[in-house]
Amino acid sequence: MHHSSFTVTSVNGFYDYLTQSLDDLCCRFDAHNYMSIQFLQHVLSLLQSFHYQLTHLVQKLHLPGGEKWLDEYMDESTRLWDVCHVLRTGVSNMENYYTAGTNISYSLQNNQSSRQVLRAITICRRERVGLEEANRSLIETRIQPSLMRFNMNVLSESKLRGFNGFRGLLHALKNTNSLLLSILLSGLVYCSSQTSLSSSQGNNTHACNEGESASRSSFMVSAARLHEIMKESEGAQLGILLHEFRHSVNIIDELKTEVERVEVEYDRNERVEMLNNSFGVLKCGVENVIGQLDDFFDEMVASRKMLSDL
Repeated sequence: MHHSSFTVTSVNGFYDYLTQSLDDLCCRFDAHNYMSIQFLQHVLSLLQSFHYQLTHLVQKLHLPGGEKWLDEYMDESTRLWDVCHVLRTGVSNMENYYTAGTNISYSLQNNQSSRQVLRAITICRRERVGLEEANRSLIETRIQPSLMRFNMNVLSESKLRGFNGFRGLLHALKNTNSLLLSILLSGLVYCSSQTSLSSSQGNNTHACNEGESASRSSFMVSAARLHEIMKESEGAQLGILLHEFRHSVNIIDELKTEVERVEVEYDRNERVEMLNNSFGVLKCGVENVIGQLDDFFDEMVASRKMLSDL
C-alpha cells in the first residue's frame, strides 16, 4: 500500500509530514535517479499519500458540514483529477512506441535482413516522433498555466487560521501538488513551458509573519528549495524526460548506425537482449503508473463522497 503506516492527527503534524517528504524528494533529485520510473512512481505515491492524509485529517478537525472549506477542497481535488487524467492519457500514448521497439527485437531474433531491421527501426522512430507530438499537443491544449500555480506568498494570518487551520493547510498542499504534478508531467508526458510552474512567488518566501508556526515556515523553505532544484534540473529541456524512454531512444539510434554500416559486424543476440531489457522496463513501468493512477482516481471519488456526506 502506498499510504504511510501512520495517520497525521494535527495541522502541524501535516506540515511536518509535507516538509519531511519534500526534503526527502530534494535528496532523491540526484543525476542517477532523476526522472526514472522509480522516482516518478515515488512522486505519484506522495501525491496519493498527501490526499489520503488530508481527507482523514478533515474528520479530526470537526469542520462544519457543507461550508466554504468543502468548496475549496473540491476545487483542488478537481484540479488533481484533471491533471492526473492528462498524465494517464500521455503515459498510455507510449504503448505504440514500445510495441514498435519490440518489433525491432523480433526482426533481429528472426535473422531478418538489414533492410527489414532498418524498416522496423524507422517505424519505431516514427512512433516516437508521433508520441512526442501527441503529448506536446496534449499539454498545450489541456494544461493551462493557471492549472500549475505555485504561489508561496503567505496568506494573511486570519485566512490561514480559517476552519481550524484547514485553509492554510490546503494552501500549502496546493503548492505541493503543483510541484509534484509539474515533475510528473515533465517526466511522463512532455516537458515544455506549460509544465513549468507559473510562479507568483515574492522574494520573501522564507519570511514568516509574526506568530507563524515553525512547522509552516519549515514547509515553505522546503517547498521553495524543491522548486529551485526542479528549475535547475529541467533547464531548457523539451520532450519526454523519462530516463527509461530516453535510454530506449539512444539504444535505437546506436543500433541504426550499426545496421547501416554494412562492413561492421554486431552481435544480434546482444542487441536483442538490450532491446528487450530496455523496452521491457519501459512497458512494465508505464503499466504500473497507469495502475497507480487508476487507484488514485478511485480514492478521489471515495474521498469526495465521504467529505460531502460529513
